[in-house]
Amino acid sequence: MATFTFSFFLFLSLSLFLVSAHTSPYLSPLTFSQNYQKMLTSFRIFIYTPLQPITFSTPSASIFYNFLVNSPFLTQDPNQAHLFFVPFSPDTSTRSLARLVRELRTKYPYWNRTLGADHFFISPTGIDFSSDRNVLELKKNSVQISVFPTISGNFIPHKDITLPPVNPSSLALSHAPVNEALSFLCYLKWDGKTESNLVNELRLDPEFVIESEPSDHHVGRVKSSKFCLFFYDADVAWMAEAMAAGCVPVVIVDRSVQDFPLTDVLRWSEMALLVGNRRGAEGLKAVLRGVPEYRYERMREFSVAATHHMVWSAEPQPHDAFHMVMYQLWMRRHTIRYARREDA
Repeated sequence: MATFTFSFFLFLSLSLFLVSAHTSPYLSPLTFSQNYQKMLTSFRIFIYTPLQPITFSTPSASIFYNFLVNSPFLTQDPNQAHLFFVPFSPDTSTRSLARLVRELRTKYPYWNRTLGADHFFISPTGIDFSSDRNVLELKKNSVQISVFPTISGNFIPHKDITLPPVNPSSLALSHAPVNEALSFLCYLKWDGKTESNLVNELRLDPEFVIESEPSDHHVGRVKSSKFCLFFYDADVAWMAEAMAAGCVPVVIVDRSVQDFPLTDVLRWSEMALLVGNRRGAEGLKAVLRGVPEYRYERMREFSVAATHHMVWSAEPQPHDAFHMVMYQLWMRRHTIRYARREDA
């Protein structure tokens, strides 16, 4: 009887997981709420004293830093800390950064316990690999928080985190009705600063709406388009705005994307399409036309549902962008102790 009861509950739990996994934008919908509440009550961060005033020109990095240093997650007792924040300005030179890590190594005991694996820092564009041992240790071991999108060589998947871009309008705060009438296949907001053969081809197709400057009908056209097109290395800052309007994002990129915001939490494969630039207009259209209606409706629903996690509020709010980045840090609190490499 005990074996039957255990098997039944195991089957029930597995069934609930499979059902919720296909009806939710979350990777782990059954555990997210519980872990999030634990993060709110338990997470503690110790901040080292900055050597100089810290400023960030990138909006999302600036907002996150200001929220962090004024948050209830901070502790003055490093022995209570799960993670340690290393503050430095984005214009810090490699030499100065190496000197900063050396000081952490010699002045405090915390870096040496994990070789910096329980430390994190903000670098809007990400830092590249360096021949300096200290900077290399920071790059390879510590959690980097950069701004999406980040150059692939400056981002280490499963370790680093990207910040959602700041929404350029308040549209992202309002969810779109699921039954909004769809008049266009795809919408693209194009700055026109660079030449693109793909964009030139799309301009000739009446199913694609391309605007260089937002018009009075901008919001309506976004909401009446099935898909919204984004070039990975161009203007992705309004992606959350498009998702909130029920416009499924399509990212033009010739490689896999591993630095999506909240990639540890959200199922981006069920919310966005990746299409290679070399496919051309006809290839892109074929991909979009080939999405089954049931999958499109699910992607649209998940995109709308996930939007509030990418909103930067005037003050931190539950489940907003700030708290979701903190949640990703919380998930990295269990660190690996790296073997020490001997100095030459």
